[in-house]
Amino acid sequence: MKRFIIGGTNSGCGKTTVTCAVLSALKKRGLNVSAFKCGPDYIDPMFHRKVIGVGSHNLDSFFCGRYTLLYLLGEYGKSSDIDVIEGVMGFYDGAVGSAHSVSEITETPTVIVIDCKGMSDSIGAVMNGFLSYRPNRISGFIFNRLPERLIPLAEKLCAELGTEYFGCLPKSDITVESRHLGLVTADEIADIQDKLTRLGELAERYISIDKLLGINSSPLPAFKAPSIPHFASAPAIAVARDSAFCFIYSENMELLEKMGCRIEYFSPIKDKSVPKADGLILCGGYPELYADELSANSSMLESIRSCINSGMPSIAECGGFMYLHNRLTDKNGVSHTMVGAVSGEVFPTSSLQRFGYITMKAKSDNLLCKSGETIRAHEFHYWDSSDCGSGFTAEKSDGRTWDCCHVSHTLYAGFPHINFYSDISIAERFVQACVVYGEKK
Repeated sequence: MKRFIIGGTNSGCGKTTVTCAVLSALKKRGLNVSAFKCGPDYIDPMFHRKVIGVGSHNLDSFFCGRYTLLYLLGEYGKSSDIDVIEGVMGFYDGAVGSAHSVSEITETPTVIVIDCKGMSDSIGAVMNGFLSYRPNRISGFIFNRLPERLIPLAEKLCAELGTEYFGCLPKSDITVESRHLGLVTADEIADIQDKLTRLGELAERYISIDKLLGINSSPLPAFKAPSIPHFASAPAIAVARDSAFCFIYSENMELLEKMGCRIEYFSPIKDKSVPKADGLILCGGYPELYADELSANSSMLESIRSCINSGMPSIAECGGFMYLHNRLTDKNGVSHTMVGAVSGEVFPTSSLQRFGYITMKAKSDNLLCKSGETIRAHEFHYWDSSDCGSGFTAEKSDGRTWDCCHVSHTLYAGFPHINFYSDISIAERFVQACVVYGEKK
């Protein structure tokens, strides 16, 4: 498997821009490309999908053990000419969930993106630091926002440090807007295809695509594929997917399909009711941006409330959890009626709430696990709730703890996001509950 990681010195250095530029150039050459994203991010894979036209998948070394991580890379990259993996934050940031960790586990060479704005010779100090900080698989560098007059300097620094110059991206007018959770989603940008095409043209001109294709990547380390149960009864899972609810791990949906489930996507904004199903998933997203439309769709609010009250197995994460409250207050202070399956209201705050990886320990048997069992999860939200629930105790790596999530034998609703591949038994337990519900119907 020919593959490389595009890592970076820090968040905001241009990893996504460079990755999309490289993907666009590779696609234009007619290559079959697979894209991946290190860590739990939902938005960057949306941009990957816009470029290459097929799904991008997450490789998260906090959620997944070594074998599972290798399995996901092998499963979704095996039929491609090349696999491009975008890093997360700075290359070494995130400890067990870092791009460096993914690089080491998968034995994948890495190209580091440096944002060169405001630097000249100091670029060399940054390069030297990343090369020498700890053992790594760094093959070379791409220099973002590098003035063309400094290209000879960047090439000279690479030669002096014994690493490869893979090119640069000059400063341009191709920008992607940001909001509180990072970049806006790809579907929100009217001229996204034009921007991606132009980025690909810049990559062909300034980035050494042939050198990237020539990076020496060893065979993928041996691994044991996870055991995936199959349910012959083929339960239908209704999954919310539209502008308000778009944070979906594609590998989660594909795992459910491998288990025999039928995925029925629907829009809480536009559709009038939940499709006929045996289970319900309300994923994360931006319900606060579409609160008017969601609140106005009273028949959908009633349909979802009826599903949950009837005992349909339901998972509601972050934005989906917000949607289940009695009311949602938007950033302008306007309160909107929501589903009402969770008592309380959600409201904006001025900073990230409980951000990062957590391990949740169940206080009682519930839809996803048994009492005392743990689930790995991730939180990333600015809105908060007057009642976050108390079904689990969440713990961060620094020892901080708090209660979270509303749970029952048919419900998981809370801010934490879950990746089914962190523990396939979570998905198995959910699907089994859907089968039982379907049989009772």
